[in-house]
Amino acid sequence: MKNISKRTAYLVIIGFWLIVLTLWSTQTKAQQLSPYFCCDSITYWTDQGQGLFVGLDTTSIIHNPDSIDVLWSVCNTGTCYSGSGIDAFFGQITTSDTIKVCYDVMLYTSNTLEVCTHCDSLVFNQNTFSWMLFSMNNPVNIFEIENKINNNKMYDLYGREILRPKGLYIQNNKVKYVR
Repeated sequence: MKNISKRTAYLVIIGFWLIVLTLWSTQTKAQQLSPYFCCDSITYWTDQGQGLFVGLDTTSIIHNPDSIDVLWSVCNTGTCYSGSGIDAFFGQITTSDTIKVCYDVMLYTSNTLEVCTHCDSLVFNQNTFSWMLFSMNNPVNIFEIENKINNNKMYDLYGREILRPKGLYIQNNKVKYVR
């Protein structure tokens, strides 16, 4: 049997442990990065009473996680409010607010963490008495504006009716000028 030097023995041992640590870290990273893709199956509900109730709907979830943590954020035009839990109540929100509802869901399963984040802008529909997605394609109210453009009255640039124009003025939807 051939003797090897101490230096060679140390290099073999160090190489062995480097291989073991590399394989172990690769396996650990694979476990942490393999999500269950539950985010697509999570939705939320809203309910309007005195304030706003929101809750997580997990009825379509793909698997049964070990635990779920939920952080909520609801903002109106002036302030953001936070809450936590499967459902939360925001008493400061009224039906006249346009709001942004966001949630962060942390799903823990077998030492794996999956984080789901989602936000929606909502407006309250008085006809159905429910919150709906805010979009410029689905207005909730339209007020008819009476057309008074061709009434021969004169208006200044602020839209105030005038009797004797000076400078620029508007009459029958046309800008006119008097020196």
